Amino acid sequence: MNIQTVGVVGAGVMGIGIAQNLAQTGHQVILIDISENILDKAKHEIRNNIRFQSFFKKSDNTETTDSVLNRIELSTNYKILENTDFIIENVTEKWYLKKEVYPLLDSICPPGCVFAANTSAIPITRIASVTKRSDKVVGIHFMNPVPMKPMVEMIRGYHTSESTIETAKQMLAQMGKECIIVNDSPGFVSNRVLMLTINEAVFLLQEQVATAEDVDKIFKGCFGHKMGPLETADLIGLDTILFSIEVLYENFNDSKYRPSPLLQKMVDAGLYGRKSGKGFYVYQ
Repeated sequence: MNIQTVGVVGAGVMGIGIAQNLAQTGHQVILIDISENILDKAKHEIRNNIRFQSFFKKSDNTETTDSVLNRIELSTNYKILENTDFIIENVTEKWYLKKEVYPLLDSICPPGCVFAANTSAIPITRIASVTKRSDKVVGIHFMNPVPMKPMVEMIRGYHTSESTIETAKQMLAQMGKECIIVNDSPGFVSNRVLMLTINEAVFLLQEQVATAEDVDKIFKGCFGHKMGPLETADLIGLDTILFSIEVLYENFNDSKYRPSPLLQKMVDAGLYGRKSGKGFYVYQ
């Protein structure tokens, strides 16, 4: 399948990174969100990200920031997705929101278009169930920041076909990424482990066992992690962490996934981490 035009639904942190990555690898991108204000902020963020990236990544590519941005069309109108080859959905990790998006995409996109759900924890089989193309729905769990991460987790739903897996692998290869394929389960591999780790680290902070700095130092100094669990939470976004752990709790009905009250309190206070300027740490 020759993938030329990719629709990216949701212009949050992940949607911005995916749209940038796609445009920088020569794809035509349609970035969709619910308001012009969100899209204007996304364009500004992508411009800044490209400039920032150029300081750290040496390349023979002389392509300008504007030429990359020119490959990204911004819109609040889903109907312009009617000629897309591939869709990557990044809607907030709430099932009541996601389940409204897929029937709309199903009615607009061509029959051969593949839907890739970039979700932290929601089962891919459940997402596929609200479409009429369950064989063409796959999970692709991108890592943040997307342009700088060479590996993703790909999730095979119950009905996902081999041809869909191959198309998704081709798409990722074009983006310069490798994938590890896993079977469908809430949280998959990465977040079933990571969200528990972060949630437990928040419990430690809540119980005053250690400071946020010391929790993270232990993981970096003792285990060689580049970032500690609380730094990672700030990078991902505490609201996303909470949504994900809630999905795990709801799906497994297991108390080990009970969200930390401190995590809930911080999200209620708007302390989301890097994207809000304050989480477990303060950002300028």
